[in-house]
Amino acid sequence: MREEAVKLKSMETKLTDQQTQIPESKTSTPATRPPLPPFTRETAIQKVRLAEDGWNSCDPEKVALAYTIDSRWRNRAEFPHGRPEIIQFLKRKWAKELDYRLIKELWAYDGNRIAVRFAYEWHDDSGHWYRSYGNENWEFNDDGLMALRFASINDLPILESDRKYYWPLGRRPDDHPGLSDLGL
Repeated sequence: MREEAVKLKSMETKLTDQQTQIPESKTSTPATRPPLPPFTRETAIQKVRLAEDGWNSCDPEKVALAYTIDSRWRNRAEFPHGRPEIIQFLKRKWAKELDYRLIKELWAYDGNRIAVRFAYEWHDDSGHWYRSYGNENWEFNDDGLMALRFASINDLPILESDRKYYWPLGRRPDDHPGLSDLGL
């Protein structure tokens, strides 16, 4: 397993906080999600961007693959446990939170844990816009799958004219400002 991480590390290019990519690895399996712990600053930033990219896909089945089969969450007042519950949670979430766009930023890391802060924009079916702010604490297993996710989130109603995220739905472009750059 560590040999795979070394091979993957040698394939990576120099990355900045806003530009993160993991090349396709022939050594990874569906049960392995590089980068693997223990995290360095660079691999923690990569992991955060990969999570952001996944969530911006708004594809519950795809997102759920980043979590262990028995992953445990706390998300607001909900406590999904396991991939099937995570998928159902995400389906409900994105049925309510329309035109969802998310930015995550590394806050701290140590060993197999990462803390992030995030903000996302969305609107409800009545056209009311919100910016949701929060923090997440993540714990990963040795295969790079997230076993624990604890999220605290607050919603701020905003005017449509106060939006800051205008990229086309999907992955945030590499040249789009991050949270700190936007003053969030």
